[in-house]
Amino acid sequence: MPLPFLTADRAFDAGAEDIALPFDDHDSWRRPYRPGPWRVAAAATLLLLASFVLLAGLITAAAGGLSGATLCLVLAAVVITCALRLLRVGAWVSRHGVRRVGFFRTTTVRWERAAAVRTVQQPVRWLGLPRTVQGQALIVVRQGGETLPPLVTDHNADFLARGEAFERATDAIEAWGDEYRRG
Repeated sequence: MPLPFLTADRAFDAGAEDIALPFDDHDSWRRPYRPGPWRVAAAATLLLLASFVLLAGLITAAAGGLSGATLCLVLAAVVITCALRLLRVGAWVSRHGVRRVGFFRTTTVRWERAAAVRTVQQPVRWLGLPRTVQGQALIVVRQGGETLPPLVTDHNADFLARGEAFERATDAIEAWGDEYRRG
């Protein structure tokens, strides 16, 4: 059973190497890397939890508790929404600019307003938790000198223990920045 949403815009029978994604349409927003195993595992766990909550809602509805079933349905919808949002978190690029999608907030910087896109050594959050470790982060510096929070880090849910994938992704985003900032 082919699952096209897992193939990440590549042929289904293509090799499983961890290569950067091709970009045919530079006008649409694309993530230049695949979501990491930590992010996918967290979303899968949330979806599993949502299935149990939906099952509990079905049992509650069959037993005649309509208000409890409604509560379970609403809770499952919230958990599913959180899982889908978690999968969208990351850095997205297009011809128009770079976008940092967070869980609660999305920030877009047009290429014309970005002074630099570069990788720096700095303390970074480990898997988004309050604990910080020394690592690398891809940052965007706006024209006025304002630095945005890191787009991606080598210790986030996409790149933890995947240093080579982090290098490829940051190189791709920096290349997009170099190409479109010059015009």
